[in-house]
Amino acid sequence: MDSEDLNQHCYCPALSLSGFHAELEARLLASGLDISLAQSHPHLFAALPVYVAVPMRAQMAAAVLAVETLVKSEHYRDVVLKGASEAVQFDPGSPGGVLGFDFHLGAAGPKLIEINTNPGGLLLCLLQAQALKTCLPQEFQLSTDPHKVEDHAIAALRDEWRLQSSGQPLTTVAILDDAPAHQYLYPEFLLYQALLRRHGIACDIADPAALLRRGNKLYLGERPIDLIYNRITDFGLANSEHQTLRDAYLERAVALSPHPRAHALYADKRNLMRMTDPAFLAACGLDENAAATLIDVVPPTVWLSDANRAALWAERRRWFFKPARGYGSKASYRGDKITHKVWGALSDGDYVAQEIVQPGTRASAGAESFKYDLRCYTYCGELLMLVARMYQGQTTNFRTPGGGFAPVVVTRSSEAGIA
Repeated sequence: MDSEDLNQHCYCPALSLSGFHAELEARLLASGLDISLAQSHPHLFAALPVYVAVPMRAQMAAAVLAVETLVKSEHYRDVVLKGASEAVQFDPGSPGGVLGFDFHLGAAGPKLIEINTNPGGLLLCLLQAQALKTCLPQEFQLSTDPHKVEDHAIAALRDEWRLQSSGQPLTTVAILDDAPAHQYLYPEFLLYQALLRRHGIACDIADPAALLRRGNKLYLGERPIDLIYNRITDFGLANSEHQTLRDAYLERAVALSPHPRAHALYADKRNLMRMTDPAFLAACGLDENAAATLIDVVPPTVWLSDANRAALWAERRRWFFKPARGYGSKASYRGDKITHKVWGALSDGDYVAQEIVQPGTRASAGAESFKYDLRCYTYCGELLMLVARMYQGQTTNFRTPGGGFAPVVVTRSSEAGIA
């Protein structure tokens, strides 16, 4: 059976959710969080795996490398950063941390839907992968080695610090988000904190309001902070409540990852338009193979403007409308679901229209199948982990019974060249 047959006909769970929840809860309890994941996060993890053919994984990896090559182009950076704020234009010297490349997978191959600069789930999915059991272990394997993911995660943070600092060892990290204890993925913050502490790095989880500036250093209480692992969704640090952080970052009083420049270069969805423009790619000096990869893998994407507004409305069923600087599915709309009222509220220049690419489907023992997308966690072009997100409805969510993060499994026989 190929991967598509398995996704449609294999209902074997790869995970005991009750056992996995118990293991994760024990880890969180050691960090001071006493919760029942079955109650607080009942749809965070899926028991069913998603099967992916090795050639599909190779195509996604090639797309990641093509994007990285494009981002290194001086012409690309000049165009993307033109007119941006000081915080966005500022170059701290590092790539900007782990990225999430989100794909839909179909008969035409993987299609890149969006890129994220602060993708959640890496350490949570690592634990899920470590607990995985497949029904045919001699023929199947995980998409990536879970035993190396923690090493990659800590290495990425150390690398971000090294490239933004004067070469001193990394000793203190703050994981920063607005009201962090109320964030849905707060359990992952605790996993990162525990990981950093195991590596001898002091780590606190805090709200930006707790930051204090003393001289040329940023503090949490009495502790100076070397690096901030940034989970804030104010990607440009434009909000007034983040001014202390923004000023410290611009004055190199603290290292920040991910940072505003990385979000502009990778995650602004207007970049997807440029990735499908042959003339622009040629002006960036991209070689033919990399350009062909991007043109093939990125769905047609256009900028919503007065000039095309009427045409896009007439063909709205073909398009998915997204805020250019948004994240997740927030304020995103399928054209066939959009109302006149919502359409009128979309701001010209703030939205892109991306041609709809249907997500993959994963059958289950129940009456209704799941949709899924694939997320590649990467750093500097290297694939760290590949996971799926299973859901029902318009967009990815963690509200679907049986859905959530799902492990991705590939066949060893495919890697050996057997179809």
